[in-house]
Amino acid sequence: MLKFISILSLFILFHGDVIEEVSWNENYKLTWSDFKGAPNNQTDAVAITASGITFSYSIKKTSNKVHSFKTLVKAYFYPEHSWCKKEMVDDNILRHEQLHFDITELHARLFRQQIAKLKPSLDLNNQLNQLHQSINKQLSLMQNSYDEETNHSINTEAQIKWQESVAKQLKTLEKFKSKS
Repeated sequence: MLKFISILSLFILFHGDVIEEVSWNENYKLTWSDFKGAPNNQTDAVAITASGITFSYSIKKTSNKVHSFKTLVKAYFYPEHSWCKKEMVDDNILRHEQLHFDITELHARLFRQQIAKLKPSLDLNNQLNQLHQSINKQLSLMQNSYDEETNHSINTEAQIKWQESVAKQLKTLEKFKSKS
């Protein structure tokens, strides 16, 4: 029996049928033209990055044995749900927003690394879903810590430390990077 479940996990709820998405790629950096959503003028924030991890899998099994499984984990940026106040942004803020997307890719790699350790078992469905929930919690915590420690890009020293740290972690997990 082939089972397919697709789970989309994002930081915001989306409405509509078609979601524009940009897949993470080490050779592509966000530009302000990627931020297509309407700015929220009720907040002090000058930019918001909507990014998330999509996850799907298939399990091949007979009645009492799992024979194999396949997974797909992707890090995406959602232009229509990302926004900026054009008159208030600069290159420093753009680097900050790019790192939010990079942190999403980092967690996609961590997720792929954990999946690679799994063996086919009858409990595989639960294991995959628990890993997915866990990685999303970790991602959310890291995104919040990043904003707090950098004061949303204002603390340039902390911003540089975060950029170096995330780059180092991405390099360490390079074998688990998103494939184009």
